[in-house]
Amino acid sequence: MMDRTHQVRRVCRRRIAALACAVALVLPLAACDALTPGSAAEAPGQRSMPSSTAVPDEDVTLRLQFADAPLMVDALIAAFEKDHPRITVEPQYKTFSDYVQNLKLTMTSDTAPDIAQYAVGMTDLAADGHILDLAPYREAYGWDKSIPAVSLDQLTAGRTSEATGGRALFGVPAGLSMTGIYYNKELAERAGIDGPPRTLAEFEDQLATAEDAGLTPLGVGALDSGGLHLWAALLNQTMPTDDYWDWVNGTDGATIEGEGAITAGELVIEWGRKGYYNESANGTGQLDSTAQFTQGDSAFLINGNWAAGQLATVMGDNVGFFPMPGENADDPTVASGFSVSYAVSSQTEHPEAAGAFLDFLTTPEAGQIISDNGFLPPNPEAVAKPEGVLADVAEGHRRAVADDGITTFPDFAAPAMLDRLRSGVQKLIAGRTEPADYLDSLQDEWEEHHGE
Repeated sequence: MMDRTHQVRRVCRRRIAALACAVALVLPLAACDALTPGSAAEAPGQRSMPSSTAVPDEDVTLRLQFADAPLMVDALIAAFEKDHPRITVEPQYKTFSDYVQNLKLTMTSDTAPDIAQYAVGMTDLAADGHILDLAPYREAYGWDKSIPAVSLDQLTAGRTSEATGGRALFGVPAGLSMTGIYYNKELAERAGIDGPPRTLAEFEDQLATAEDAGLTPLGVGALDSGGLHLWAALLNQTMPTDDYWDWVNGTDGATIEGEGAITAGELVIEWGRKGYYNESANGTGQLDSTAQFTQGDSAFLINGNWAAGQLATVMGDNVGFFPMPGENADDPTVASGFSVSYAVSSQTEHPEAAGAFLDFLTTPEAGQIISDNGFLPPNPEAVAKPEGVLADVAEGHRRAVADDGITTFPDFAAPAMLDRLRSGVQKLIAGRTEPADYLDSLQDEWEEHHGE
């Protein structure tokens, strides 16, 4: 139960929010438009892609801005351009944090890219008409047959298509993702660890066993998103999934300040105090923690399936993967995940060419490229059966999908949530904050975005 200090703090927040709303009501509407990027009176409104699948017979250049899997994107572009020699796709890679922080400014500027990776903030951009409703292409290209419904449902922004009257669509997936735990089989065997754990308690025992054997138990790249993935993986096992979805989706009255989230934060702190993390975890990025793992610097590594291709190439059969286990052996498999998806700017001058690129992402050729790079193709039956750690990832994802256990990443709860999540988890890892204070800061950000 929330103590008196937190109750007072919550009341103050609500009074401040109410005061802000009251002040907003007396301000001229034009002033609000001027202060909000992309909210001017001339905002385009919801606009749909044309339904024609004919690509113009002329030289076309598409600019694609993205933040994940540059090697996969390069391979997809090369294969697409081979099939469409008159269309050139120029990739524009951004780090994830820079991409998310600048997404709204990027997509509302006069130089918006033709195609952009779907990320936090796209829902607002869709509502304001800055990205195209792809529903007409959904029907024209038959994406309902080539892409699982669960993957498309994440990309509707909760809206109905003005063009078709059915569900809107604001992105097409080019690979599905999930987070989990990689393990070095040789180090695990040396420490006396026999295979993946069945429960969260067993995993804690394995971390202790690795530490007793003189190994670094768990590699964490908390400088960017590795620590967040660790906390979210624990949260998936300790917080009821329905409650979590209510919070991420902004459901009225939802809160992250519950017993399950407290437990997840306590585990992050406890594991840090026991020395389970790599040295300087808070100063190490995910790429570096992954590279260190390939060199045998830790027995386990928290990361996503996007690292699987690199790990398979370097470590071969010496690496395995499992989703974070639940508190009980028969609990459903629950893991954070989304799709690496792409949206189309409403400012593009080449919507048909952009549509052709998105449709290429659904082909078996693209699916094999996606699979080879450690991601999960939307249609796994259209590609060769993966082997080794890639097969482990595919099996973990299959179990999570079957258990309806793929949850959206927590930064989707609000556009500015990522910074609070990342810095807060870093403090948990260092033992410099209490779980209740960390969660209170997240709820502050949630209420600021969703209002009362």
